[in-house]
Amino acid sequence: MAEIDADELLRRIRAARDWAAAEDERLQAASTAGGSDDQQLADASQIYNSIRAVLDEIIEPGKHSREK
Repeated sequence: MAEIDADELLRRIRAARDWAAAEDERLQAASTAGGSDDQQLADASQIYNSIRAVLDEIIEPGKHSREK
């Protein structure tokens, strides 16, 4: 892996966080639209939500409560 500076690393983490947030929103909308895969979509949405929360915590430590 090539060496990157802190600004580039932060940019990449933010891009990943934004992607996870978009996937969460997309899957949440699909699960509320109805259909046979509602539970699978809701589960996948929760996974992306968790990924986004972890990346948020990396960017801004202390942003999320540990008691959820």
